[in-house]
Amino acid sequence: MRQRRAGFRLRGAAWVLVPLGLALAVGGTGYFFTAYRGVTVEGSAMEPTYRVGERLVAERVDAGEIRRGDVVLVRVPGRYGDLPVLQRVIGTGGDDVASDGDRVTVNGKPADEPYVRRGAVSPGLDPYDVKVPHGRLFLLGDNRGNANDSRFFLDERSGSVAAAGVLGRVRDDATAPMATLALGVLGGVLTLAGIGLGIGGYAAGRNAAARPAATGRW
Repeated sequence: MRQRRAGFRLRGAAWVLVPLGLALAVGGTGYFFTAYRGVTVEGSAMEPTYRVGERLVAERVDAGEIRRGDVVLVRVPGRYGDLPVLQRVIGTGGDDVASDGDRVTVNGKPADEPYVRRGAVSPGLDPYDVKVPHGRLFLLGDNRGNANDSRFFLDERSGSVAAAGVLGRVRDDATAPMATLALGVLGGVLTLAGIGLGIGGYAAGRNAAARPAATGRW
């Protein structure tokens, strides 16, 4: 009888843990991979802000949510082997972006760029003055001396890229996304634990049912 009660308790715990674990696993990991994507920095174009091998989280955003200063993960057809790259938004649709080969201005005002690696200016680049078409973005790397960015494609719609090509915006604070992912992992652990308890409870119940009834002395 005692073993039968233990099996019943184990099965009861399983009935609680498995649905709860599945809800957390599907909800947590599902939301993470829907709203975010992981990024590993492959090159030095965004140094010193992001270094090679650093792992980042990019949040999926609508084109209308992108602002100057955002670091975005973007895929540009015909560039970079069609691989996504990390670059910083300097100008959005309608902006005038200009440079004397060193300092950058946006709409006639010097851009505040504390993130730029100073003294790293690409050799051979001429000054430019472009107007960013609507629905597009002008992008530069923080490491201006080693970034293959909008400056090198000025004859292609002023070097701009389609805002619709942005795959995500880098989040400097990844606490919330990682907490969501952690909930999903916890859900997976609870699900496995619940399944294990359920199997144990089922086995205990079968063992109790198979045991012969005790007989008294006579």
